[in-house]
Parts: sequence; C-alpha cells; structure tokens
Amino acid sequence: MTWQSLELTVSADDAEAWSEALLDCGANSVSIEDAEAGTAAEQAQYGEPGMTVAQVWRLSVVAALFPEAADIRASIDACAQRTGSTSVPEYHVRSVAEEDWVRLTHAQFAPIEISGRLWIVPSWHACPAPPAVCIQLDPGLAFGTGSHPTTRLCLAWLDSHLKGGETVLDYGCGSGILAIAAMRLGAARAIGVDIDPQAVAAATDNAVRNHIDAQFIDAATQLTSCADVVIANILANPLKLLAPVLRAHCRIGGSLVLSGVLETQANGVVDAYREHFELRTAGSDDGWVVLAGERIC
Repeated sequence: MTWQSLELTVSADDAEAWSEALLDCGANSVSIEDAEAGTAAEQAQYGEPGMTVAQVWRLSVVAALFPEAADIRASIDACAQRTGSTSVPEYHVRSVAEEDWVRLTHAQFAPIEISGRLWIVPSWHACPAPPAVCIQLDPGLAFGTGSHPTTRLCLAWLDSHLKGGETVLDYGCGSGILAIAAMRLGAARAIGVDIDPQAVAAATDNAVRNHIDAQFIDAATQLTSCADVVIANILANPLKLLAPVLRAHCRIGGSLVLSGVLETQANGVVDAYREHFELRTAGSDDGWVVLAGERIC
C-alpha cells in the first residue's frame, strides 16, 4: 500500500489548529516539527531542568499521512475553513511506500561492543560466544540501550573499574542497563532508582530477561543503605541538584560516577560535588564526558 505524505509550513500560532483539523479531515497521523531545524535559526524545544527553552517553534512543519486515494487538495481546503485561514499555507505532497517497520526497526539496532568483553545485544541477535559478557536489551520506553555516548561511557567505566563484590546504586536507572551490567561484571548487589514508574517496570523486566537479581524501586521509596559505587547518568542540572542525595548514599571512600554531562558543563558539575568528592574526567565521547572519583568526607 502507498500513502500520501503532506507537509505544510505554518506559524507557531497556527500549528496546533492545523494539526487537529488535518486529523478531523482524514489524516491517519500528524506530527509537528521545527521548520528551521538544522539551520542557525533552529530552536530548542526541550531542555533539562533549569534551562530556558522555546515553548513553540517560530515556524512549524505540520506533517500528515493520508491514504493513497485521499483528495489532498479537498482536505486542505476543508482544513483552511476549519482553522479560519484566509489562504492555504505552502505545502507539498509525496508518496510513501508501505514498509515492514518491525524489520526496519530491528535493522537499526545491532549488537554494541562496549569493550573487548562487554556487549549489549538486542534479543533478535545472537550473543557473542564466551568469554564475552553479554547483556540482552531491546529498545523500549526507558532510556538506556547502550547506543548513546553517555551510557557507553558509564558501561566502559564499570567494565574497567569493578573488581567484584561491590554494592552499586544506579540513580536514574532508566532501562536498568547499568545495574544489570554491574551485576554481570561481578557486583554483589545492585539497586536501580527512577522517578518514572515505566522505567522501573522496564528495568525489572530487563533484569529478569538477563537472569539478574537486581532491585529497582521508585525514587519516592526511602533508601537507607550506602553503596560502594553510585552511578548516575542523567543531565548536568539535575546532577547538581542531586549532590546531597548521591553523597548520602555513597560510602566514604566509595566511587561516584556521573554522566549525561557535556564537556562544557563538566566544571560546573565538579564544583557542585567538590566539598565531598574528588571528581575528574574519566572518559569522553562525542562531546559528552563521564566524571568519576572518590568520596573523601
């Protein structure tokens, strides 16, 4: 089956109205994107806590998918009436062939080699033969598949620093990949914490899939223990705010590992922890760094 993809460019004030009108007029799906993406005028729509970002894009591309037989011009005219537009926005239409989206999605995710022995492998691929340490993980709702530089940096640190027998706290666990990896690399115990119930559920499922006895809990649950290793792959501003929390759960002499930090943000994060930790850059990847060090007091 062939589909028709319609894209029209409208102002920020009109994007939502056109999106709703297109759905009412027969579109199967609609998305809104920044018309100036990839240019100097591109506007950030999302940011980490503490950042000021644009609430709407100055110009938006409204993209709609219609069945092959749909009368696109008639739909646009009907949408113009619904939105009260006095003229039809600039638009273009192209044909989109039916695809096997499951196959295409699978093709995007191949096994990821973190180190000489540690691999992240989707369930539709075979694991490398021992002595490789293989973690089976599929893309899902929770962050952390091993494909992002911040996750790879954390995994590489765990692989090179865990000696065996440690207790590990993964704060902001997402998919649970770091806690699971820690257990596969010899940690005696791992706990993952996240504010998102879906992440906690996904991490629990991933641990079961990998035959790992790790614990995953909601951030509202009170933690009373200290860990030998505390690892947090979040973002720079939340990491600064979490400094007292992460300190409270890292034993003196224990290791703290922080990721989700851009190179330009590293000094600010180090300063937030300076009173109790000696942190340094322990690795970098595509503009991101991982900070690691010991709790000194």
